Amino acid sequence: MLGRAGQIEKSVDRRAFIGGSDARIVMGDDEAALLRLWREKRGEVEPDDLLNNLIVQLGTATEDLNRRWYERNTGQIVTGAQRRIFHPVKRWMAATLDGMVEATGAVFEAKFMLPWSFSEEGAAEKHMAQLQHNMWVTASRTAVLSIITGGGKWVEMTIPADPLYQHLLITAEKKFWRCVETGETPHLFGVEPPKPRIEAVRTVDMSASNSWAEFAGVFCRTRAAFLDHEAAKGELKKLVPEDAKEAKGHGVRAKRSKSGAISFELQAAE
Repeated sequence: MLGRAGQIEKSVDRRAFIGGSDARIVMGDDEAALLRLWREKRGEVEPDDLLNNLIVQLGTATEDLNRRWYERNTGQIVTGAQRRIFHPVKRWMAATLDGMVEATGAVFEAKFMLPWSFSEEGAAEKHMAQLQHNMWVTASRTAVLSIITGGGKWVEMTIPADPLYQHLLITAEKKFWRCVETGETPHLFGVEPPKPRIEAVRTVDMSASNSWAEFAGVFCRTRAAFLDHEAAKGELKKLVPEDAKEAKGHGVRAKRSKSGAISFELQAAE
């Protein structure tokens, strides 16, 4: 863990670029945080003392455990922990990585999150800007989000690169960096994070859900009838003459649309 002198040296160094954690603020909706970040990058104020932020320190303290736990449960190897990479063209963009998955080249991001109100979608949305920023800097097509919660739960998610969101992110970051260089006051950019596309990686036991039990029972009872229904519909379609606009009988009416599609409806008894 960094000491006080190390924290100061690191904060001075971070003024020279926009990093992944900065991207979340640039793309966020907290104008006070945006203005503070702008002043930090300009050297007008010192950054917050994160040594007094318990959640941040828990994340730092569990980062190595998180990485080892991911490797143990997936068989993958993570390399380059805390390696800093600059974008080859936009030198004001950089990423200090928790690591990269050796076999796939995916960005590895280790997080500690509190268990209450935790959801995978919420976690992916919260860290989307940082993940997309780091993927852009490293030219990676995917990122792995490895989360340990305070409730003793480990969650792994794979997040793909989103070209549209990355375009909006780079545009916002470029405008923010111009404000840092010129002294112009930045404003919120109002970009909504994309709906997280999360790769399914787990099996869930729904035995304790009453709603699942209710609808599973209906599904099982009606399965055979549904298959018979679909088979009968297919046979009825074959029986409708090609030149018929409508066919009816025995309580069923078939209608042919202009495109040739045939639909069925129940016919009220006369």
